[in-house]
Amino acid sequence: MARAEQVLVLEPPQELKFRGPFKDVVTATLKLTNPSDRNVCFKVKTTAPRRYCVRPNSGIIDAGTSINVSVMLQPFEYDPNEKSKHKFMVQSILAPRDMTDMEGVWKEARPEELMDSKLRCTFEMPLENDKAHESESNKTVSSSTSVKTEHHVAPKSSSASLDDGEVKKIMEECKQLQMEVQRLREENKQIREDDGLRKRKLTTVPSPHSKNMANSMMTREEGLSTRVLALCLLFFVIGAIIGKLVL
Repeated sequence: MARAEQVLVLEPPQELKFRGPFKDVVTATLKLTNPSDRNVCFKVKTTAPRRYCVRPNSGIIDAGTSINVSVMLQPFEYDPNEKSKHKFMVQSILAPRDMTDMEGVWKEARPEELMDSKLRCTFEMPLENDKAHESESNKTVSSSTSVKTEHHVAPKSSSASLDDGEVKKIMEECKQLQMEVQRLREENKQIREDDGLRKRKLTTVPSPHSKNMANSMMTREEGLSTRVLALCLLFFVIGAIIGKLVL
């Protein structure tokens, strides 16, 4: 005896499409609609149970209602040359009006009461046009970014040229200061040597005039040392300013 015609309406009716990439779980939705005035029991089976997770894979659809079944394809290495041989079957049976045990209904069902529909599985990768569109979008973003970068760089280069002129001027002043410091150091060294000779003479022949002269030399030396220190400090400050301008 021929099987009964499927009472459920399947959407999609013949094919489940899974679109890659398949590095993560890919889900397809199967909608089951019961247009009859009877409750219907259903089961979803597949030829590759290890590759798919189906939720729910069985249940009851009330009269005039629908249910969505999620078919989840597990990640795998996709080979475009390999055709999918995976298939699904939706099996259904009218639920008895006094049903208390759904598993018992399936066990006691006669072959002519069972209804089924088969669906094949297809795998699709993103179209080349989509990839090209994404590539063009990335190029557009890169171009706009480079234009913005050039826009910001132009003012920076002009300010840098002004800084170069100031740096050259300050460098010349630093050279002059270095020469002045060197001259003062040599002068200070000569004064120390002369002062040493005078101290030795004053030690042998002490006099009030020699004491006054010694005090005068010491005052002069202290003033010179103060000038040297001030120039060194000024040179250090200018050096710090140059370092900031160069950076």
